[in-house]
Amino acid sequence: MKRIITLGVLIIISFLLQYSVFSFHNVTSVSPNLLLILTMSFGIMRGRKEGMLIGFFSGFLVDCFYGQLIGPYMLLFMLIGYVNGFFHRNYLMEDIFLPVVIITFDEFVFELAIYIFVFLLNRKFEFKEYLFSIILPQMMYTIIITIIIYRFFVLINKLLKNKFEKDIL
Repeated sequence: MKRIITLGVLIIISFLLQYSVFSFHNVTSVSPNLLLILTMSFGIMRGRKEGMLIGFFSGFLVDCFYGQLIGPYMLLFMLIGYVNGFFHRNYLMEDIFLPVVIITFDEFVFELAIYIFVFLLNRKFEFKEYLFSIILPQMMYTIIITIIIYRFFVLINKLLKNKFEKDIL
């Protein structure tokens, strides 16, 4: 129960920071995707199921507050969390290289999906402009924030793991 409450609080804090603090202090009108970082982090630390669940609730929040439909962001975050869970077995928690590579790929796929469903389907074909003005700056900003915040998520995961194991015993 403590784990669920802690993860719920992390999702809400990440959502609030992403859409309030970082949206006001952004560089070139982009902000880091903290919910994607959270989904990726717990996906590779805890596995497919937890990555998918965190992705579900993260996407649900985005859909409720900023989407026109309930479901697109939820599905996208869930798929990313699930796919990241496959790296759970090949992962050393203190290693930062794998999370940086994964978040780079995740952010590119995420932004590409947004481009396809929001812009391309509305007949806006300026991919080169979107790539250089949105996707690449967003990727760089998210990578930098991942390097900073990832260790915090590792610490929280270790604390939750220790508390959870003690509660069972």
